[in-house]
Amino acid sequence: MATTGERFERAVSIMARLRGPGGCPWDREQTFDTIKPYTLEETYEVLEAIDARDWDELPGELGDLLLQVLFYSEMAAEEKRFSIDDVLDRLSNKLIDRHPHVFGDVKADTPGDVLRNWHALKAEEKKKREMESGEKGKEQDHRESVLAGVSSAVPALMEAYKISSRVANVGFDWPNIEGLFDKLSEETEELRQNLEEYPAPGPRPESAAGVAGARGAKISPDLRSRLEDEVGDLLFVLVNIARYLALDPESALRKTNRKFRRRFQYLEDRLREQGRKPSGASLDEMESLWQESKRQEKA
Repeated sequence: MATTGERFERAVSIMARLRGPGGCPWDREQTFDTIKPYTLEETYEVLEAIDARDWDELPGELGDLLLQVLFYSEMAAEEKRFSIDDVLDRLSNKLIDRHPHVFGDVKADTPGDVLRNWHALKAEEKKKREMESGEKGKEQDHRESVLAGVSSAVPALMEAYKISSRVANVGFDWPNIEGLFDKLSEETEELRQNLEEYPAPGPRPESAAGVAGARGAKISPDLRSRLEDEVGDLLFVLVNIARYLALDPESALRKTNRKFRRRFQYLEDRLREQGRKPSGASLDEMESLWQESKRQEKA
């Protein structure tokens, strides 16, 4: 039976063959930029399999995600930038260096201690790289931002979670969850105050075929910007509530999305049995079927 190492080397060699002379025309024409969308797609498919607890599907999805690493590494090797060996070495060294409480004599008794050590070590590593490459120059004494390394390219919920976690690690946090609920009320009230300027007949739901606000009065760019700010503030507070409860807001929202899909599809199925569609049903009828779907879930 092949070892784990032999299996990994086989996957690397297959990727090299696909990119090599006589390989796959599609694989050979790909670049770092063209592969990026697939990396994001595969990541979400891994998350979907985990959320569904689909243990039969998850190995395949993880393999697809690993393929992305092999793809990038093979393209980099062709350009003589780095290889899969460099990726593996960097990973192993990083795991050892950032776990001194396991591989060294540093003490870390709680997950919080580990996280604080992790961020401190990351900052030290970046500072060392910058000094070695001369990037700092006259700014060697500049203090590293707590938020350094939090990418703005990740989904907004994740970015908000990472930002708030970083600042919480240095003590910039609500002392208790009641403070967060107070903040939620404050932000809700600020949104309501801005809505007082909304022209009659006031906000209306987005129409099926139009753009937001099409069924209501047209609002000024300034008011729209302020409303966007206030909604963003509300979302940020909700992300912090999730963080305070040690919950992943992205996973929580995905769970709610799946629940909504399931209940609405139940509603559609019941209407379809009557030869009808949601567009031909009244709101009261749809609400009744919605409540029925909720009762079915609890039965």
